[in-house]
Amino acid sequence: MKLKFIEEKIANVLMVMATLLVFLFFASIVWTIAETGFPSLTWEMITSLPGGGFYLGKEGGILNAIVGSLMIVGGSTVLGLIISIPIVFYINVYLRKGSRLVYYTRLSFDVLFGIPSIVYGAFAFTFMIFLGLKTSLLGGILVITMLIVPIFVRSMDEVAQSVPGGLLEATYSLGATRLEACRVVMRQIAPGVATATLLSIGRAIGDAAAVLFTAGFTDNIPTSLDQPAATLPLSVFFQLSSPIPEVRERAYAAALLLTIIVLLLSICGRIITSYFSKNKIK
Repeated sequence: MKLKFIEEKIANVLMVMATLLVFLFFASIVWTIAETGFPSLTWEMITSLPGGGFYLGKEGGILNAIVGSLMIVGGSTVLGLIISIPIVFYINVYLRKGSRLVYYTRLSFDVLFGIPSIVYGAFAFTFMIFLGLKTSLLGGILVITMLIVPIFVRSMDEVAQSVPGGLLEATYSLGATRLEACRVVMRQIAPGVATATLLSIGRAIGDAAAVLFTAGFTDNIPTSLDQPAATLPLSVFFQLSSPIPEVRERAYAAALLLTIIVLLLSICGRIITSYFSKNKIK
């Protein structure tokens, strides 16, 4: 009995230490970025385009990267939802539970979930060359869509699997079709959809490797899908590569802005998930 008590205490200590270690890593990252970047994070930097000597430490801002990131993330999120939601409904409502197709579908998305983003970028770049496309906003949207669809599918699928089986049976017993059953399931997985969307946006807006090959970079705001688009991660990367201290400080400011955006998305995710959870049957 005493041995079990000691094991319990050791486990508690290890868990507390692991939690504190993760928190210290997070705090050190945020502190380093904030300490270096906050003095350079000005309203002018956020609301203006890069000037002629921006990458030499002169006037200008990162508005092109902010707008480009929002365009790519917004387009890929909408496209990703359009692709992912039917897949989740198909494997959870239309297919028989435990079938081989369901198993291999989930396995495929698990594998896709773990593929590094640079592999998606290289694949998309090769495909774009084959089609004769150049780096553009459209290329960035397509590669980020490929990156986040596995996140969408697996996150929503996990929630859909938790829907009580009796709920679907009761729906069918009332004469509902499978399409009408999907509406019932949608109300139950709404928290998962909201969480998956915000997680995907956070992953997409912070990715640099994939868009480096497909979206390109420009100091202007794209006005069509065939024009290159800048992103915040690439803006950070290019500015950190500069030997000029003022430019590197701006890179930390852009990284701080990106961190704030992701943090706000996480908070919004908590709020939205709590709101939609009211309609979930437990």
